[in-house]
Amino acid sequence: MIGLVGYENLCYLIYDEPKLVQAVFDQVGSRMVQYYEGAASIPTVGFLSSNDDWGFNTQTFLCPEDMRKYVFPWHKKIVEAAHRNGKPCLLHSCGRFDEVINDVIEDMKFDCRHSYEDNICPVEEAYERLHGRIAVAGGIDMNLLASGTPEQVYARSRAMLERTAERGGYLLGTGNSVPEYIPLENYCAMTRAALERDA
Repeated sequence: MIGLVGYENLCYLIYDEPKLVQAVFDQVGSRMVQYYEGAASIPTVGFLSSNDDWGFNTQTFLCPEDMRKYVFPWHKKIVEAAHRNGKPCLLHSCGRFDEVINDVIEDMKFDCRHSYEDNICPVEEAYERLHGRIAVAGGIDMNLLASGTPEQVYARSRAMLERTAERGGYLLGTGNSVPEYIPLENYCAMTRAALERDA
């Protein structure tokens, strides 16, 4: 939606032309659901990941009520498509989620959420809050991966694996994507922690 109409325009349109906003969301959402239904039906696909950044450091891009009206119903259908085909569904979405995490878990029924940032909620804290309700993925912070030492990255990765080893529900990974500016030795330090844990 933001790519089609722009973020500022979308905010105005929600108040000025709500029927148009709903129509465009429906067109985008129905196409996304069709894509995920196709992907979920492929036997070699092990799980689905719905990637849709919903917010930033302090809140969601739209107020929770508008997220529930325009955005969440389509993600619920994506998860349903995955579950109908026996596949778990992960949500990748950046931003602060305090006001909508119950929607993610209880209404949309995502199995896992990815993208945790230290300046919003460190992954250790998120895991303690969410364990038993939804799996937690990633959270080895991008700032640490970009500017820390391999030893620091390894230590935090290892500590996170040890914290979750007996309780489960955690997938080791970065706080977001793996951009080219991440030093290779830091990325390898994170993966080494996982490989040694499995050895």
